[in-house]
Amino acid sequence: MAEYFPEVGKIAYEGPDSDNPLAFRHYNAGEVIMGKTMAEHLRFAVCYWHTFKGLGGDPFGPGTMIRNYNDSGDEMKVAEMTLEAAFEFFTKLGVGFWCFHDRDIAPEADTLAETNKRLDVIVAKAKKLQADTGLKLLWGTTNAFSHRRFMAGAGTNPSPEIFAYAASQIKKAIEVTAELGGEGYVFWGGREGYDTLLNTDLGRELEHLAKLLQMAVDYKKKIGFEGQFYIEPKPKEPTKHQYDFDAGNCYAFLQKFGLVDDFKLNIEANHATLAGHDFHHELAFCAANNMLGSVDANRGDMLLGWDTDQFPTNLYDATLAMYIILKSGGLTTGGLNFDAKVRRQSIDAIDLFYAHIGSMDTFARGLKNAVKMIEDGKLEAAVKARYGGWDEGLGKKIESGQAGFEELEVYTLENGEPELKSGRQELFENLLNEYI
Repeated sequence: MAEYFPEVGKIAYEGPDSDNPLAFRHYNAGEVIMGKTMAEHLRFAVCYWHTFKGLGGDPFGPGTMIRNYNDSGDEMKVAEMTLEAAFEFFTKLGVGFWCFHDRDIAPEADTLAETNKRLDVIVAKAKKLQADTGLKLLWGTTNAFSHRRFMAGAGTNPSPEIFAYAASQIKKAIEVTAELGGEGYVFWGGREGYDTLLNTDLGRELEHLAKLLQMAVDYKKKIGFEGQFYIEPKPKEPTKHQYDFDAGNCYAFLQKFGLVDDFKLNIEANHATLAGHDFHHELAFCAANNMLGSVDANRGDMLLGWDTDQFPTNLYDATLAMYIILKSGGLTTGGLNFDAKVRRQSIDAIDLFYAHIGSMDTFARGLKNAVKMIEDGKLEAAVKARYGGWDEGLGKKIESGQAGFEELEVYTLENGEPELKSGRQELFENLLNEYI
């Protein structure tokens, strides 16, 4: 098998004093923290689509990058070469997981039957490469948004024939995810939304989306697939409004249609900011509602209003993310998937390594910071003190249901104007800085 990244060897941990850009300064996979190794805490994954299929194209121009594994006129040969390159990259980088869309790994043919045959060929090769390398599939998904047939959505398409096509494609994607031992399967509604309500039956489209997801749950049970189902919230782009706008929107949808026990959420940092939320907020909402499943680790540019999918290098974001993740019990079937792409000017294959190494180091530092926050306990104690009134007296009666409007009115009339207490925001922010 050809070597596609001959200039790069196995990436090693060399410590904080290293100046080697092809080494980890902070991510030490075997280091034990709070009873688990870093690798077990972080569960890093590399995404197939941006890393190996993205060539630098953007809304204003085509790709700028040349990759030696794309150097063939035969689509299936390119697919096989790309898969080989991907597993070489995974193993040299030292991650434990990967993620893919069905159409990333195998090209679409003229018919669904022929497309499925192509997919089976590549999945068989991927299964062997997984066995040879020890790599695992974090999750699979389907691309039901790029082809022109899905221009008006997949599960929410006004055409029942296109709904049927999408269902058939998802069925196959779940099957191959199960075949590869995937620990989860993600539903990302790339075009499940609308551009204008003038031509949209919103209620009916939501009913259809729920029906599609229920079919998937039923089929998952039928074939015995034990992986976790995820929904990935995204607020906009390409449609004016996405039905999976944010974590709260997805949670309400799942509750309405009786699907909340069958799904968790896959939170992406860049999608959070596009929805007008902090990454921290979306993770905290999920943790509070037992919906936190997996994470797409990236970032956006706050000055750009689109999904830039940049590699995560913000220590504050990584620290707060790991703080929420650790306090909610840690990642289990999910992980930290780098749903990120190198910039259009970063045209060399080695830039893929630089980007992932830096991001893995960022989250390793975030993990260590979060552990310090938990073990020190000052932040948690300060928050607990702020809500201390709910642990006794009046607050305890309210929470336990022992006080209603009448009782609260009597209390207020007897005790007068409540005492105000400072929120101490600046003090909390200063405390966070001390950990970072």
